[in-house]
Amino acid sequence: MIKERQGKMRADQDPRWRAIVERDPAFDGKFYYSVKSTGVYCHPSCAARLARPENVAFHDSIQDAERAGFRPCKRCKPDQGLLRERQAAVVEAACRNIEAADEPPSLETLAEAVGMSPYYFHRVFKTITGVTPKAYADAHRTQRVQRELAAGSRSVTETIYEAGFNSSSRFYETTKEMLGMKPKEYKQGGLNAQIHFAVGQSSLGSILVARSEKGVCAILLGDDPEALVRDLQDRFPKAQLLGGDRGFEEVVAKVVGFVEDPSRGLDLPLDVRGTAFQQRVWEALRGIPVGKTASYAEIARKLGEPGAVRAVAGACAANALAVAIPCHRVVKSDGALSGYRWGVDRKRELLRREAVS
Repeated sequence: MIKERQGKMRADQDPRWRAIVERDPAFDGKFYYSVKSTGVYCHPSCAARLARPENVAFHDSIQDAERAGFRPCKRCKPDQGLLRERQAAVVEAACRNIEAADEPPSLETLAEAVGMSPYYFHRVFKTITGVTPKAYADAHRTQRVQRELAAGSRSVTETIYEAGFNSSSRFYETTKEMLGMKPKEYKQGGLNAQIHFAVGQSSLGSILVARSEKGVCAILLGDDPEALVRDLQDRFPKAQLLGGDRGFEEVVAKVVGFVEDPSRGLDLPLDVRGTAFQQRVWEALRGIPVGKTASYAEIARKLGEPGAVRAVAGACAANALAVAIPCHRVVKSDGALSGYRWGVDRKRELLRREAVS
C-alpha cells in the first residue's frame, strides 16, 4: 500500500498528481487527496478547481483522510461511494419504474422520482446504459409485444394495450421497427414474411447475410454453408426464405469486405431483434471503437447492472449479427479471449485485423 507522503515531497512530484490534474475517474476509490487550505478530501475525479500542489496530500482510504482531520467534499461526496455506482443505482431504479409502468413514464416523471433535473437525468441515463430513457422504454415494450405475440395467448389487439400502447394506430406506426413484419405474421412465426439471403466466402470461412424488409437481420459465420442456412431456417421457421438477387450480393460483398479490412467500416440498416436487456447490451457493444475491447464486467457496469456479467455474456452469445454488432470485442476482465459462438480463432483474428487497421 502506498504510504502518505505529507511533508516529504510536493504533490506534483507524486505520480498520483496526474490523475488529479486529469480528473481521471479510473482512480476513484484507489486513493483520495486532501486540500489543506479548504479542509476537505476528494476523489481524484472531483470537478472542483485544481488545488495548489503545496496544499495537497494523498491518502489511501477515507479513514486515513478523516483521521488527519479532513472532512468529505460536498461536491464529489467521497464518503457516499463512487459517483458511478450512485448513478448506476439511480438508473437501475428508473429502469424498474419503466418496466413496471403500464405506459412509458415521461422524462420529467422519471427524473422527479430520482431527484434529478430532466436534463441531468437524461445525460446520466444515457451515460450508464448507452441508450436514452425513451429508447429503453421502447425496447422494453418491444420485448413485451414479441413475448406476448410469440406465446399466442392473446389477440393482437389485446397485446397492443397490454404493452402500454393507448391506441392501435400508435402501435401500427412502429410495427416495422418493432417486429420487422406485420403483427399477425410475427405471431405465426414469420408466416408470409420474406427474408432474402446469400452466402459468401471470406478468409474466415462462409458468411451468410440475411435481410428482412427493415434491414439486415442475420450475419452468420461458419465452415459449412448448409449449416448456416439451417440456422437461418430455425430463426424464421415460417418465413419465406429467398435467394438474394444481384443487388443483394452487393450487401454480402460489403460484409465480406469489412471482415477482410475493418478500416472500411460497415454502414448497413439493421433489423435488430432481442429482449430489452439484449438490445441494451448490443447497443453498448456498438459503442466499442474498432481496435478496442471491453470486458463483460465493464459492459455490465455501463448498463448500471454490475451483477449482470453472466447476462451480458448470454446476450453476446445470442447475437445473430456478427461483426455488425461486435461481440468479438468483449473479453474477460484479464484480457483473455472467452467463448465466441463462431469460434475463438475467428474472434482472435478479427481483433488482430482491427488492431492493425
